[in-house]
Amino acid sequence: MPEYTVKLSKTVQKQLDLIQGAAFDKIIESIEHLAHNPRPSGYIKLKGREGCRIRVGNYRIIYDIYDNVLVIEVLAIGYRKDIYR
Repeated sequence: MPEYTVKLSKTVQKQLDLIQGAAFDKIIESIEHLAHNPRPSGYIKLKGREGCRIRVGNYRIIYDIYDNVLVIEVLAIGYRKDIYR
């Protein structure tokens, strides 16, 4: 299976800066795994909004998959109650 390039926007980098501790480590690990498998078990294609999402504890990672150019663009990372607003 080909490896994807994962891109983080400046907004996502700022969102990551607000997360600390073990949650941060798990989120980084999950983002790195997306490069190898952009559709892991438990991923969901969002309705009413572009992208897919995966759960990492109480956090959600929302991202787009561009299969034609092998790119994953992370759109947002946030706490589960706040991410969909």
